[in-house]
Amino acid sequence: MKHLDKIYKQSGIAWFTPVELFKPWYAQGIAEAILRTANLSVPLKIYEIGGGSGTCAKGILDYIMLNAPPRIYNNMTYISVEISPTLAEIQKQTVGEVCSHLSKFKVEHRDAMDRSGWGDVEQQPCWVIMLEVLDNLPHDLIYSESQVSPWMEVWVEKQLDGEGLSELYKPLQDSLIKHCVEILELDKNDTKRSSIVSKAWSKLFPKPRRCWLPTGSMKLLEVLHAALPKMSLIASDFSFLPDVKVPGERAPLVSTKKDGQSSDYSNYLDAKGDADIFFPTDFWLLERIDHYCSGWLKLQKDKSSLQGRKRRTITLDTSSFMEEFGLPSKTRTKDGYNPLLDDFKNTKFYLSVPTHNIK
Repeated sequence: MKHLDKIYKQSGIAWFTPVELFKPWYAQGIAEAILRTANLSVPLKIYEIGGGSGTCAKGILDYIMLNAPPRIYNNMTYISVEISPTLAEIQKQTVGEVCSHLSKFKVEHRDAMDRSGWGDVEQQPCWVIMLEVLDNLPHDLIYSESQVSPWMEVWVEKQLDGEGLSELYKPLQDSLIKHCVEILELDKNDTKRSSIVSKAWSKLFPKPRRCWLPTGSMKLLEVLHAALPKMSLIASDFSFLPDVKVPGERAPLVSTKKDGQSSDYSNYLDAKGDADIFFPTDFWLLERIDHYCSGWLKLQKDKSSLQGRKRRTITLDTSSFMEEFGLPSKTRTKDGYNPLLDDFKNTKFYLSVPTHNIK
């Protein structure tokens, strides 16, 4: 912990991702998971969204070069989809430390959520990696005056004095929000399952509700499923965040860091410019959104449809994932403590692969 504290103070960076802290072992665990699961009769193609400084890409390429049959490495393609031009250049430099990687690696400077950037539908199997991407994607906030009141969209507007910001509540109209609410089945909970007693109780003791929805994740998955219907997905992120002061279900941690010290906001409207925003990932909801965007969950409304799921999915604690696919012995300390397994207890891996029910 002292060593980590020293690194943070020297770098001036607010937060390092696990793939950076545990290089190269974290990325190599992901590479092993891909090699064990991929159809290696076709050329291996990997997309990484939000690749940071390129540490994951280099770690995976290194591992495949050293551990897979030469034809796998020689014929593979690794594409980083990066919205930041600065990080795009850093990724090229990081991966370019091994000359042979450069012919397999390229950076596409674009927004992964823009469908037009993906071009025509790709029918070949491929992999998509997203590490700590979901926690930074846009979320929408919905509000209800009581346990049985309908959900309202939360808008933000400038106050008349032009200084602060305030919330405005409107009926649900945004399609992404509506779909998220539908997937959550929040509207069912509001109406069908509410007994007369609970409705009366809610009128006597109304309790306002606030709920953050991962609409950015939903939009990204809709785009990925449309462009890459045979993709296999590996996503890693926070399943919960400690000491969150912002109210609401799945509320974000909003914090700022100065001189190595963090301070958290209790109101997201107070955060101006220099704040980091992390959203916890509800992996149960992520799985449902994944099935929805693949087209399977939509079919369940039609009771006559007996089509099977289009995806096989599993959520694993990071420690379970690394014990299965990684090399935990490489990060074990002399007293047996293993930060790769024992730290980041609030992170999980989500794996989603296509089944034969593709049509």
